[in-house]
Amino acid sequence: MAVPPVSTGFPPPSGPLEPPSEPLGPPPTVPESPRVPGRGGPFAGGTGERSLGSLDVRARVTELRLSAFAGHRRAAFPLGAVTLFAGPSGSGKSTALAAYEALARLGGGAPLDEVFPEPVAWVPERARPDAQRRRGFRIGCTADGAGGPVRLDVAVQAEPELRIVGERLTADGVVLLETALRDPGRRAVQAAWHTAGASPVTRAPLPDDRLGTPLMPLRVAGKTDGQRRVLAAAEQMVVALRSVFPCDPRPEYMRAPVPTGSGRLLPGCDNLADVLWRTRSECGRRHAALVEALRGGCAGPVADLVPEPLADGTVRALLDRGDGFRTELARLGDGELRYVALALVLLTGPGVLAVDTPGEVPDALRTLTVLTDGFDRGLDPAQRRALLRTAARMGDRGHIRCVGAVSDASWAVGTEGVTVVHLRP
Repeated sequence: MAVPPVSTGFPPPSGPLEPPSEPLGPPPTVPESPRVPGRGGPFAGGTGERSLGSLDVRARVTELRLSAFAGHRRAAFPLGAVTLFAGPSGSGKSTALAAYEALARLGGGAPLDEVFPEPVAWVPERARPDAQRRRGFRIGCTADGAGGPVRLDVAVQAEPELRIVGERLTADGVVLLETALRDPGRRAVQAAWHTAGASPVTRAPLPDDRLGTPLMPLRVAGKTDGQRRVLAAAEQMVVALRSVFPCDPRPEYMRAPVPTGSGRLLPGCDNLADVLWRTRSECGRRHAALVEALRGGCAGPVADLVPEPLADGTVRALLDRGDGFRTELARLGDGELRYVALALVLLTGPGVLAVDTPGEVPDALRTLTVLTDGFDRGLDPAQRRALLRTAARMGDRGHIRCVGAVSDASWAVGTEGVTVVHLRP
């Protein structure tokens, strides 16, 4: 059944984000961007996504849009199985990763003030307030999966008070959910979504401090074709966004023994030894793959990576050199420690990481995305190439994706399965 587009009937809220004047609302619907260009394309990256003939039903984010966010304006970035944002300091690499993480947290139901504790920092520098002294920013993404590409665009007001003032969820060029701030005096936005029953559109207020898309399963019964289409699109977007693990290994905290705990790796990889205590016994195949990867990134021979319990109840990790001698991780350099941690993250998956994955969704329909600012920080040329090959190999299998930031990606351009996005200040 054809589903008519939603029309809220609300005038777009005024309030420029940047000169010249732009409304503080979701950007207009535009056609879907093509797949990630291949080698020699405008982004000068690798082959990026798989060919159009290869069907992948896993929910995953394939494009990040920063319509007006900090230093980015009208920007759209393709995301492949492995994506590296490259550019000098100040080009917006960390900002792009921060926007991705923010969308992931909003997609998981986090309140706006927790996601943006300092929202004014993300308002474009030259954005001028409107007559009501309002300023804000806009971000969005595209999630591909079994239902095809689904777009999400969000407008956030940062001043004078933090709130979501507009949200749009679209698929196949049809707006399935749209919200708008109708009455600034109320802490709610007016939402409209497809029903395609006796009434083609359902309207109701939604809170202005949370994303509306994750709330759709609580609001939509799924009795009509239109409702089921809204639910499918919302579920695909939420599943794609929730499975995100920001990771920035901190070598200074990885050297000391740690207490045994849940065995879930923290974003800073502080408790790496505790996680090894669990993973070495639970999955011998993945542990063997980790040891093999360490041989390409650690100085000297590597026969195994073993956890050792200590008398005080803590555990430490050691490299087994294969000749009866073991080296404490505390003796490794920063680059080696970051390499060990990132290899562990790429080779273990969501069951070992401290990430809120959608457990109600089968593994075959979701993928984990690892966000790493400073992907090559502290790594020598051999280590970064070996780590990139590991990321590309895991990305080709479809369950682990990686988005990283580097200053110079000349060493990565042309690598099979890797997309490089070059940024300039």
